[in-house]
Amino acid sequence: MSQNTFVSEIEKYVGQEVQLKGWVYNFRSSGKIFFLQFRDGTGRIQIVYSAANLPVEQWEKLNSLRIESSVVINGTVKAESRAPSGFELDGTSVEIVQLAPEDYPIGKKEHGPDFLLDNRHLWLRSEKQWAIQRVRDTIIRATFDYFKETGFVKFDTPILTPNACEGTTELFEMDYFDVGKAYLAQSGQLYLEAGVMSLGRCFDFGPVFRAEKSKTRRHLTEFWMMDAEAAFVEHDENIKIQEELVCRIVKDVLEKNQHELKVLERDVEALKKIQAPFIRMTHAEAVIKLHELGSDISEMDDLGGDDETILTKQYDRPIFVEKYPAVVKAFYMKRDSTDPSRALCADLLAPEGYGEIIGGSQREDDYETLLARIKEHNLPVEAFQWYLDLRKYGSVPHSGFGFGLERLVTWICGLEHVRESIPFPRLINRITP
Repeated sequence: MSQNTFVSEIEKYVGQEVQLKGWVYNFRSSGKIFFLQFRDGTGRIQIVYSAANLPVEQWEKLNSLRIESSVVINGTVKAESRAPSGFELDGTSVEIVQLAPEDYPIGKKEHGPDFLLDNRHLWLRSEKQWAIQRVRDTIIRATFDYFKETGFVKFDTPILTPNACEGTTELFEMDYFDVGKAYLAQSGQLYLEAGVMSLGRCFDFGPVFRAEKSKTRRHLTEFWMMDAEAAFVEHDENIKIQEELVCRIVKDVLEKNQHELKVLERDVEALKKIQAPFIRMTHAEAVIKLHELGSDISEMDDLGGDDETILTKQYDRPIFVEKYPAVVKAFYMKRDSTDPSRALCADLLAPEGYGEIIGGSQREDDYETLLARIKEHNLPVEAFQWYLDLRKYGSVPHSGFGFGLERLVTWICGLEHVRESIPFPRLINRITP
């Protein structure tokens, strides 16, 4: 009797007959030998059938197969050094679960990005896209593991919010029954700050939305965000936590996704260089460096995407750029006591030109100061009164940060565009499939 198993476990069954359930992604036949390229979600393997060893009915089934037909196959596992996986099967039978039509739209020829995105539901089956999603899964799991090991509690923040972290100009607005306006969340940060006053350390992870009309290779309309917050943590320790988390994520990917990185043709040597300590420079120092590299950035400007690309191509490790001008940052960021014109914040930029992957800061913990900041930014005080209450009742120094999952995936996988890092990308000109 065949052992029902997965391709990922095939090495355990050399010399034994196994059953695999999955899909045909390619095939060829010499007339007497049939080579079936098979995938089951865990991996890919070749099954070799000989006409001499099969009943006629089975041979006819094989020759009726089409790309992406679903099948159940039986065969004996053998080691094969020439095979990518190191193994292949001598096929003994095939059962067709569903015979796909002949017009599978994605072929071996080059397809444009619009065509592939129109067929994203099928494009996900390609080996590269399969590899990306498995790396994405490892990044998510590594994040949860790190936070569990360091005392952070998973804390769920709302998707529908009455106000925004940084104003409402880039938010999706909706009518909320008879209550008034509501917005799709762009971050769970403010609610996490309430969480840490109960739990000490917490993080959230979920979809967020930005109505920013951007077409750059780094922007999505809907993406997944991890926000973390910690009580009694100040600026320097906040940076250290981010550094540890990124090192842990890269380490886990290198350990668990060697095959996927090979499929993606990712330079793993570049990832092996992601070791603490990361590069650290102030915004003022970054501006000087950028001027040397030909940028026309001013001393009070936020770093743009081009600036990040230029800067991160100079180093083989991530860069913390800290203490930005407060005028270009959010109202809730605490000011630097040694220079009140600067915020106690940092952006973490990934090397190789990938740019910002994390943004974080120490939060303003003084009631009167935060109230003044809200007024300076022309934000409605009443809407933020609950947030101010956190500074009225037992306020403590606290800090936090957030990463965009898709930007991490894009960098670690070595992708050219963020749209491949998420199963179904939402862009300003795309909401299908």
